[in-house]
Order: sequence, then structure tokens, then C-alpha cells
Amino acid sequence: MEWILPIAGIIAAIAFLILCIGIVIVLLSVKKNLDHVAKTLDGVEGQIQGITRESTDLLHKTNRLAEDVQDKSARLNTVVDAVQGIGGTVNNLNSSVDRVTTSITHNIANNKDQIAQVVQWSNVAMEVADKWKMRKERRNAYDFSNQVVTDNTNREVFSKDTAHYENVDEDRINAGLNK
Repeated sequence: MEWILPIAGIIAAIAFLILCIGIVIVLLSVKKNLDHVAKTLDGVEGQIQGITRESTDLLHKTNRLAEDVQDKSARLNTVVDAVQGIGGTVNNLNSSVDRVTTSITHNIANNKDQIAQVVQWSNVAMEVADKWKMRKERRNAYDFSNQVVTDNTNREVFSKDTAHYENVDEDRINAGLNK
């Protein structure tokens, strides 16, 4: 029985050696995995730095764009205010035109008899002017420059020599040529 104790010690030492070899294998595998994770984290860190840089640039551009939008919005507000002013002016103009139209319509309704009378008189005046024009054209259609007109006593009252050309119409009428 004395030999059991050294065999038990050897078995324990072999078991401890197997345990240590297993732990070393596991630790080597874990180290390999940890190295792989470390490399991955290094790559991720580089990517995160790039993303951080791009995000910062994007944030700066966004801030500049927001400032530009605010500036243009402020400028646009003045345009909108001007358009509102124009709209108010157009509304005032429309109301003024409506008032004038209403006033004209009311005055026409109140003065329609007088307007009809004015229209009648203007028609009469146009007819008189037309007749006067026709009479003048008819009178100018005759060439009296070579004719001699005498009165009942054979006295010459109109001829080429007695006509004053600035008053030819008056001379003809005075001579009795009112045709």
C-alpha cells in the first residue's frame, strides 16, 4: 500500500499536467480570439474616427446651411411684407374703383334723361356737320374761276379778277353762287 501513494501522486501530477495543457490550449484560443477582436476594434476605431470627422464636417455644413436659410428667410420676409403691401394697395384700388363705378352708375341712373338729351343733341350736331361738309364739297366741285357772274344790270359781281382767294366762299355767296 505504500506504492498507492506515489501512484496517486503521479496520477494527480498527470491530471494536473493535462489540466494545465487544456488551460493553455483554451488560453491560446482565447488569446487568438482576443487578438482578432483587438484588430477588429482597431479597424472599428479608425472607422469611428472617420465617421466622427465626417459627422463633424456634416454638422458644420448643416450649421452654415441653417444660417444661410435664416438669412434668406429674413430677406424673403421683406419680400413677403412688400407683397402684402402691394396686396393692400390693390385692395384699396379695387375698393376705390368699386366706389367710382357705383358713383358713375348712380349718376348715370339719376341723369339718364339729361344723357339722352345730350346724345340727341350730339346726333343733331353730327348731322349738321355732315350736311355742312357735303355742301362744302358740292360747292368746291364747281370751278367758278373762269366764270363771270353779273347781276340784273349786267354789272360784273364775281369773276377771276374780283375774287379774293382767301375769301372765295364768301365772294361766291355774295355773288349769288350758293349752289
